Amino acid sequence: MTNLPPIDIRSPHIDGAEVSWFAPICNGDFEYLGHMDNQYKSTWDNVSKIVRRADELGYRNVLCPSSYQVGQDTLSFVSALGPLTEQINLLAAVRCGEVHPPMLARALATIDHMMKGRLTVNIISSDLPGQKLASAARYQRSREVIEILKMAWTTDHIKYKGEYYDFDLSSEPVKPYQQNGGPLLYFGGYSPPGVDLCAQHCDVYLMWPETTKRIHELMGNMSEKAAAYGRKVDFGLRIHMIVRETEKEAKAAAKKLMSKLDADHGTEIRERAQDAKSLGVSRQSAMRDMSDMEGFVEDNLWTGIGRARSGCGAALVGDPDQIYAKLQEYMRLGIRSFIFSGYPHYEECELFARYVLPRLKTVSLPQELGRQPKETPLSPLGAGQRR
Repeated sequence: MTNLPPIDIRSPHIDGAEVSWFAPICNGDFEYLGHMDNQYKSTWDNVSKIVRRADELGYRNVLCPSSYQVGQDTLSFVSALGPLTEQINLLAAVRCGEVHPPMLARALATIDHMMKGRLTVNIISSDLPGQKLASAARYQRSREVIEILKMAWTTDHIKYKGEYYDFDLSSEPVKPYQQNGGPLLYFGGYSPPGVDLCAQHCDVYLMWPETTKRIHELMGNMSEKAAAYGRKVDFGLRIHMIVRETEKEAKAAAKKLMSKLDADHGTEIRERAQDAKSLGVSRQSAMRDMSDMEGFVEDNLWTGIGRARSGCGAALVGDPDQIYAKLQEYMRLGIRSFIFSGYPHYEECELFARYVLPRLKTVSLPQELGRQPKETPLSPLGAGQRR
């Protein structure tokens, strides 16, 4: 256990966490990492089954990512799943600049009504397919998109002039279901322009796995930046999960996952992503360089997955008590949202729900932060303790 001081966060009153799963709509599901198998291919049938199961098991949100090369369309996927799920929120990744901002505001508001306020939005600032912009330019475009979304959702008129967009039009059709500003905005980014954007406009700062000390440093920096805008943010951690009855079994599962990976193929997988050269990806690479011979950089934090992923490149590996203790440590730092994934996703979703989820008090951040109406009692399908 570390003795790092807690960070000034937006929701110190919350004594639980939003526990989320991941929808592999970008062909990122495997039994053996990097070894494609058609039974795990990113299809509507395969991935929608994972999300519906996460809903039944009591997870509180699901990240639906965005990738042009290998992915299904995120907003189409989320809008279709809304009526097929009952309790779970959906976190839709939106690549800023991909959709005309007033029409994006309308689309998101429409989905929010379809889901009765269960929509959350992950702001993405990566390059658009076939286009390259400098980091500062990409984040400025994202800033303008966010400002237009907020104006569309909270006022009757969009009057906006920026570097990328110039509008003067009514916003009557685009009010979302959620109150007090519309869907929560989640954001992940490490460059100074990205950190500044999140500090000014977003609600949850998502981090990839790093050592506990480095996570604490990132949180402290973001908290200071947000304070300069008179704001506070909450914090989330996106990380993979391998939990088994014993630590020995968990490490064996990690070893099996990597057993068919060719090093050159792993490099090709990492470098094909739109964000392969980003600062965040370089931090994941640096963490792997710090790890021991087994790939562990600190207790139960294993970096092997990063050998074939450009983004989130580490997993928690251990028995239920070890994983629970690690999550409690993160929560003491001030982390209020976890986004887990595992391989294969359906099976690991069930294993985490069996071994750890019932021990956690889980919350819906939009409800806790006053965006959604208070929930009706949950069905007995949920595995975690709920507020």
